[in-house]
Amino acid sequence: MDVQVLRCFVAVADGATVTQAAADAHLTQPALSRALRRLEQEVGAELLQQVGRLLRLTPAGRAFKEHADAALEELDRGLRVVHETVSPESGLIPLAFLHSLGTWLLPPLITGFRHRNPRSRFELRQGSEAVLVEALLDGTADLLLTAGDPGHPLITWERLLVEPLWLAVPPGHRMAGRKRARLAEVADEPFIMLRHEQGLRAVTEELCRAAGFSPRIGFEGDEVATLRGLVSAGLGVALVPRPHAAAPAGAPSYLKVTDVDGARDIGIARLTSRTLPPQSARFLDHVRENAVPVAERAHS
Repeated sequence: MDVQVLRCFVAVADGATVTQAAADAHLTQPALSRALRRLEQEVGAELLQQVGRLLRLTPAGRAFKEHADAALEELDRGLRVVHETVSPESGLIPLAFLHSLGTWLLPPLITGFRHRNPRSRFELRQGSEAVLVEALLDGTADLLLTAGDPGHPLITWERLLVEPLWLAVPPGHRMAGRKRARLAEVADEPFIMLRHEQGLRAVTEELCRAAGFSPRIGFEGDEVATLRGLVSAGLGVALVPRPHAAAPAGAPSYLKVTDVDGARDIGIARLTSRTLPPQSARFLDHVRENAVPVAERAHS
């Protein structure tokens, strides 16, 4: 079975036209159409049907695509391992990471690793915890830098450090001039929070419950930077990591929380059953060794 044709079949099944898939494979459209028909003959079933101008999967095609995806994923992983065995210093590291960690933790970790491994390459993916866990499960990422244990039975997670969370209040807020506060003091104020699929949302709700109240939601956002901006605009308060860059004019005030343990775990995850390719394994060791020093410099 021709691997190139399998890749084209998957591309068409994912929504590409035959013309697009042929161009990407440096084939003519008629040549690819003939190759797809030969693939159906090998499989012994019709895999694609014409619907309007597009080809759609048949029931047999859907069943076959699932296994084609898995086979190509394993093949690509094998090719990667071979490449890194032959040229270990130039391996690719597919890495997924939480949005907020891309502003302070990830850049120095990558910089330090590339200083010792200048030919290494990174394929980066960012997003919410749910999206990133899926990237780990489907093989898109080897490693996941995130907050909190995903709690998935197929994933191994290890804590790297603990990041403090601060109560962010708007400029001009009655508590803006203070350095410390009890979380219970803002129990009646609207909270700016991440959406439910984000780990920080659950941490915030747990801390509020520990302080004796359920937070009243003023707005839900997708990124910590958005939460900070909305606090600056006076729309509510938030529990967030303190920014690591100098605060601009009009930024929130950040108060240390004293009545609950305001913090979140930062860690790194990988699939339990998967042996990491050599370069990703080296980066994991580098992260284990350097995450705490990077955090200490960022918080100093």
